Amino acid sequence: MAPVLTLTAVQQIPRVSPGDDLVHLVISATANQGLAPEPGDILVMAQKVVSKVEDRLVALAAVSPSTAAIDLAAQTGKDPRLVELILSESTAIVRSRPGLIIAEHRCGHVLANAGIDASNIAQSDGEHVLLWPADPDASAAELHQRCTQAYGFAVPVIINDSMGRAWRMGTTGHAIGVAGLDPLWNQVGEQDLYGNELRVTEPATADGLAAAAALVQGEAAEGTPAVWVRGCPLSSGGARSSRALLRPHSADLFR
Repeated sequence: MAPVLTLTAVQQIPRVSPGDDLVHLVISATANQGLAPEPGDILVMAQKVVSKVEDRLVALAAVSPSTAAIDLAAQTGKDPRLVELILSESTAIVRSRPGLIIAEHRCGHVLANAGIDASNIAQSDGEHVLLWPADPDASAAELHQRCTQAYGFAVPVIINDSMGRAWRMGTTGHAIGVAGLDPLWNQVGEQDLYGNELRVTEPATADGLAAAAALVQGEAAEGTPAVWVRGCPLSSGGARSSRALLRPHSADLFR
């Protein structure tokens, strides 16, 4: 039988507020849609909805920029208050130019503005931005634990966000939080079609699923932050966090 991979967006998840029970909302909407998750299914959640329930919304009016933020803002043309948040969420500024700051987030991921974004959030009472969860892997672990308890079988969870990529235009979904699965599939030692031994092959399963789910979630007004994935084989190497996807600085030839 030919392999089949299905991705189904969960409809009718209401807009969330800080402190909302995200697991309850997803489970209820899943049931109302007539979906019945099965062992082996994977839940992919958009970062924004996780950040919202974790109260990671910040009003720029409440931010006082430091001298370092003011200097970097002058170089990049960005709001000094936003730059202050970028610095506070980062361990390093990797690159900057007018209109762009590439930062290494405290969790190790490298991306524009340390993941801080202003899209898909209400701006009715002043300008706000949304930060990543303080620890996306911990957020994924809690979702994994609670979904597993609710369904009675292990439910791997991926939290994804859209990022740009070096040397490529456009954005794709990336896994920023992982729980209940190995984000990498180490196939070193296996053989290809011609019997050659694989020496470096290691697909980033979690990133592949994060990118596929992002196509179903959408980037605008779709309102479908949760996606159930069925039919994806998973590595038997055991569960690891999203940090397994990060290239060590010692092996990074481009910084």
